[in-house]
Formats: sequence, C-alpha cells, structure tokens
Amino acid sequence: MAVRVDSWLWSVRAFKTRSLATAACRSGHVKVNGERAKAAQPVKVGDEVRIRVAGFDRILEVRETLVKRVGAAVAAEAFVDNSPPLPTPEETALLPRRDRGAGRPTKRERREIEKLLGRD
Repeated sequence: MAVRVDSWLWSVRAFKTRSLATAACRSGHVKVNGERAKAAQPVKVGDEVRIRVAGFDRILEVRETLVKRVGAAVAAEAFVDNSPPLPTPEETALLPRRDRGAGRPTKRERREIEKLLGRD
C-alpha cells in the first residue's frame, strides 16, 4: 500500500505537524529514491526518503507505511535510519568559518574556501 510522503513523515514523527512536512516537500528538502518529492508523492515499503533538517540529511528507509500518527515505539519500527552520525561540537569547531558581516567572498577567497573544503 502506498501513502503520501508528507503524511508518512508526520506519522513516523520526522516532523511535528503535517503542514511542516508539506512545507519541507514544497521547499525541496525531501527526496524519495533520489528524486525531489512533492507532498502527494506516494511512498511504499523499501523506498529511501532523504530529509534535509538543520543542514544535515536524514536517510530513512521505509519499512511500514503508516497513515495515522502512532506511538513513538511503533513509529520507530516503521523505518530504518541510515543517517550518517552528526558531527561532534569539537569537529564543527575545526571547520573554517567566515566572520559574520564580512560580506560576500571574493573570487579568490571563494576558491580558497573550496580548496580548504576539498571541493576542487
């Protein structure tokens, strides 16, 4: 059985409200099997759902389709969380940061930033 992606995300408690899940779909923060998903896109067992939350990706594999919101224990069994671990505060402190209000980087600064981050 297939169910709407926004409804499923709300049911498994990935979002607090269904309207937040719908807004995330509209803004392009939700992907189903690598494709950008609209709120009404159906998900079925075995699909991979990627959610962009607070700058990090959550990768959820659908185990069970839920239409209504259920308890936390049941919701946790409805998906497999394949997300990479979040960086620790020590790791984020080592990342280079631009001073707030420094303005847009010049072309040279942007190239240096790209090189530092390994995105050559």
